[in-house]
Amino acid sequence: MKVAMVDPSLFTGRYDDSLCAAMAGAGAEVTLLGRPMRATDAIVPQGYGYAPRFFRRSESLRERLGEGRAFRLLKAAEYGATCALGSLEGLADAEVVHMQWLPLAPADALLLRRLKGRTVLVHTVHNADAYHADAGVQGRGYRALLDRFDALVVHGETTRAALLAQGVAAERIHVTPHPPMRLATAGAAELAAVPDAKAPRLLFFGTIRPYKGVDLLVEACLRLWQDGLDFELALAGKPFMDVAPLVGRIAAAGHGDRLLTDFGFLPEERLDAHMTKADVLVFPYRHIDSSGAFLSALHHGKAMVTSSAGMFAALPEGVAERAPVGNVPALAQALSRALESPAVRQAMGARARAYGEDMGNWKDMALATIDIYRRVAAARA
Repeated sequence: MKVAMVDPSLFTGRYDDSLCAAMAGAGAEVTLLGRPMRATDAIVPQGYGYAPRFFRRSESLRERLGEGRAFRLLKAAEYGATCALGSLEGLADAEVVHMQWLPLAPADALLLRRLKGRTVLVHTVHNADAYHADAGVQGRGYRALLDRFDALVVHGETTRAALLAQGVAAERIHVTPHPPMRLATAGAAELAAVPDAKAPRLLFFGTIRPYKGVDLLVEACLRLWQDGLDFELALAGKPFMDVAPLVGRIAAAGHGDRLLTDFGFLPEERLDAHMTKADVLVFPYRHIDSSGAFLSALHHGKAMVTSSAGMFAALPEGVAERAPVGNVPALAQALSRALESPAVRQAMGARARAYGEDMGNWKDMALATIDIYRRVAAARA
């Protein structure tokens, strides 16, 4: 079976790589279509092909232009032109086109219109609210795009229920649980680049966006520091919001020496080093369906503190300390429990690692995904 896996901006490169490699191992002929790879990408295709079909012009100018408004406008224009007029080679001739992400709904509509009826169209709905509250024009019209697909893949009942509430027919929704992932492993150089902790360290990592609740985390930490608790906070990842006020609040409160920041698009090895050096990993999200960051961290066996949003609400008891969404006092209490002692953190981490080991694997997900393709193709025929 010839499959075109599409993630134009490589929003979830580690996920794409894991699934494509497993599907290739199961006998599918898979090509991942994305943008030109960056130095921070860690994808090394194993058994599948990779084609940099999107954003080739804008990516070539990225370092010169920076990532401000001009770069974003160029990307949008280029993507719109590609969707409307670009070659369909590798797409229209595939038996299945599986869209992982739809980066700009108005442009995606043009591409899907050109492909409709020529191949099986599948889309993974990673989050029912595709880009959360900060979507803007990027997600405008996303819901209408769902009706253009032959099948929708989701990773849990939270997303399935949300789609049903939006009027999506149940028979078009297929649930395939999201397996844990492993980022590229940090080497000696990456580990040396991340300072050792002088006190128990909390880590928030990945892209920094409003819906992820980093402001709630900072507020909770300020309360705990004021109460005399000794710990560090590390923030590692690319901000897509103004983080200066948060950093300023910590400094103004006299705790700047307890804050470690590593802002920017970080290589997987660097993120892995941060997880290795941390004691507690924190996910205070306001809303989420399934968290790739959480699933990429389980094998580290670190204590976890989460909100009760999305997949976190369904975690078995003991896998993580949870706090109600948006509740800063409750988040502070959950953090305090995780910081209580090394023995408590060790026990919490062991439960997190065991949960990850029981969650299934990418081979199972690949086989389930290929089975979805076959069933949908048979129904169309």
